Amino acid sequence: MSDERLCWLPATTLSEMYRRKEVSPVEVVDAVLDRLERVNPGINAFVTVLADQAREAARRAQEQLANGTDDLPPLHGMPVTVKDLTNTAGVRTTYGSIAFTDHVPDEDSAAWARMKAAGAILIGKTTTPEFGMLGVTESRLTGITGNPWNPAMTAGGSSGGAAAATAAGIAPLAWGSDGGGSIRVPASCCGVAGLKASPGRIPRGGDDEPFDTVSTVGPLTRTVADTALLLSVTAGPDPREPLGLPPLQPSEIESALAEPTVRGLRVGYSPDLGWGPVARNVAASVEAAAQFFETGLGAHVGTVDISLPDPIQYFLDFWAPGFALGVGSFAAQPGWDPQQLHPMILELADVGRGITASEYLRTAHQTRAQIARGFAAVFEHHDLLLTPTTPTTAFPHNPDGGLSTIDGTAVPRWPGLNFHRLTEPPSHAALPAATICCGFTAEGLPVGLQIIGPPRADTAVLAAAAAYQAATDWHTRHPPLGNRPAEQGGNQPHDS
Repeated sequence: MSDERLCWLPATTLSEMYRRKEVSPVEVVDAVLDRLERVNPGINAFVTVLADQAREAARRAQEQLANGTDDLPPLHGMPVTVKDLTNTAGVRTTYGSIAFTDHVPDEDSAAWARMKAAGAILIGKTTTPEFGMLGVTESRLTGITGNPWNPAMTAGGSSGGAAAATAAGIAPLAWGSDGGGSIRVPASCCGVAGLKASPGRIPRGGDDEPFDTVSTVGPLTRTVADTALLLSVTAGPDPREPLGLPPLQPSEIESALAEPTVRGLRVGYSPDLGWGPVARNVAASVEAAAQFFETGLGAHVGTVDISLPDPIQYFLDFWAPGFALGVGSFAAQPGWDPQQLHPMILELADVGRGITASEYLRTAHQTRAQIARGFAAVFEHHDLLLTPTTPTTAFPHNPDGGLSTIDGTAVPRWPGLNFHRLTEPPSHAALPAATICCGFTAEGLPVGLQIIGPPRADTAVLAAAAAYQAATDWHTRHPPLGNRPAEQGGNQPHDS
């Protein structure tokens, strides 16, 4: 088998091939690292590359396979990339910030510790904007991350490096994080699968916010089966997180994906969650996907009305005080230079300083409750909800750091926030949501379909995504990315 083909095989397939001794971890890791070396200069998806360590880990994994395949862990010898917001003990973790250029944590995050214990091999750390605080992946530290389908376009954010690497054939498994869409938006931009699990399903482990019910960590992969594999390894309570959910039983995930189906389910479809506009080419692909859930998959699909607060105003009222707090902490450090941060981060911090404590509490309690009630009204009569993941496909890199036009009409306010207005609301209703590719535009850019489930229905969301993937071939397409110079510039990743 060619090295190139190895790069595109799912982790579930590679695992079976390992056990049948049809291919070795050494061959797979070598193929992945070779592809990284060839294509990463065109997309700039890595902060740090761990070539030597990965090859040594692959040799150890191969030795274990030679001694027998009984009782091997589920990710044995599997190449994985990890977003550079996730702590990896002994491996540089920069959080996308110049201030943390040489930071090396002493402890692993809970999720990475579980992946590592399950046999995963870390290929490298992927790019993120400073502290994950933007919807595009660019920073003063690493430059701009491009989209594998067209490097002049954004890979989304803030898990843009993770999505770009996976879409480009650099490791089948990637790890990211998602508050208001930071897994789903880049997955949509790059045409891969991404899951925002229910809050508390996967521990963040060691963060300073043990009661956070919005932000999560999770997988980006090319197949839903690989998404489920990473979920099965990382899900489960952690003593540092008092709101963690009980563990998923392996049989729950296995049965959901063994013969995935949505037949007979009541599936709602919202073209814009009540807050448009959505680009015509995106709307057409997502509507066709929703219709296919009925005509091709046997679900009962109907358009729904949903009443939600203005997602842009909600973002400002909920998140901007945190930007002010974060920038204030940076400003208190010796040698503080505002130029270390993207201008939009500073602008949002300014907004946050003008929000009073009572205004923030009203948003966090009353307005957020309105969001939860809006979705609850839908799920009284539906098992799942389909929407576009993003209002347009990936857009060109631009100084605004966001979506500036839709079908030629200028976005009236906050272009940097508009791209997440369909992924933000389900996050704040504490709902599981996934994105999968449901088509391509005439320009060759992928379109994302968001599948939202009721509270804690992670396996139902995965089953629906898997059923759609099994009946379509969008996820099997690969970007025409080869050896090309980085079109937008950016620093080369460290070798470590």
